Amino acid sequence: MIPISLLSTASYDLESLSLALERLLAPWGGITTWVKPGSRVLLKPNLLTAGRPGQECITRPELVYCVAKLVQAAGGRPFLGDSPAFGTARGVVESNGYLPLIQELNLPVVEFHGHRYGTESQAFHHLRLSKEAMEADVVINLPKIKSHVQLTMTLGVKNLFGCVPGKMKAWWHMEAGKDATRFGEMLVETARAIQPDLTIVDGIIAHEGNGPMNGSPRPLGLLAAATNVFALDAVLADILQVDPALIPTLVAQERLGLTPAWKDLTFPLAHPSSLQVQDWKLPEALLPIDFGLPRVLRSTFKHLYIRFIKEPFHAYAQRPVS
Repeated sequence: MIPISLLSTASYDLESLSLALERLLAPWGGITTWVKPGSRVLLKPNLLTAGRPGQECITRPELVYCVAKLVQAAGGRPFLGDSPAFGTARGVVESNGYLPLIQELNLPVVEFHGHRYGTESQAFHHLRLSKEAMEADVVINLPKIKSHVQLTMTLGVKNLFGCVPGKMKAWWHMEAGKDATRFGEMLVETARAIQPDLTIVDGIIAHEGNGPMNGSPRPLGLLAAATNVFALDAVLADILQVDPALIPTLVAQERLGLTPAWKDLTFPLAHPSSLQVQDWKLPEALLPIDFGLPRVLRSTFKHLYIRFIKEPFHAYAQRPVS
């Protein structure tokens, strides 16, 4: 049986959230099931982009902080990593209010670097993925529940697309985005290659409508965790009452035989039937997944501008005058 841990909790208060996480992970025996003394543990939140505090379109820093503390208490060495759409992980972390909490824990922020890895896939013989993710002892995936104007929803599987480094994500949109089926399969194969040890979903306040960043906050009061990211995404779609046929990643994982049967799932805490969400808002209209070459080039230029000009200038301007 595959445990799916679901818990109602309404607060990002650090003490309350820490207790909620301990309860959430109790069915497996706590964080020490995965984290051993000396383990290098990647915490992979959804950072997305800079300058969106209050929009609830990123994983909340409080969740990352509390998970990092659990890892440190178990003797692990957590580090935070992502490959945001624009700029650097460090720049996005700073602009979204992470800095005070991660400085308190001395939590390193790493930039992802790519390497080619072979896969089990018939369609994708290799993928360029983050070495930092692939070589970590433990990967803890920390997605946000969000609607998405290209993929209907972004959940645990889609969050691992952030382990595709740099602007390779934009090139994937151009190469595979002409076919939603192929693009969804690429995302699923990325998740299968990374094989997160644990996924903890931030649904305390989610993001609905025209996500991933132009929607609206939606309080759900939900934390969810599982070792099987494919099972967890299927359960979350059920809770949100979103048709899986509308979500390319769920379609792809079902076709590839990666979605466990409902009878093989167990719910040690709350059951999905008690957490059903009414009137979850999907995007008003879906946008094309594919990026044309001009858009990819503009996106690449914007990324380079933010990374090598805007962020360094901002950091320089904040230095105290001696």
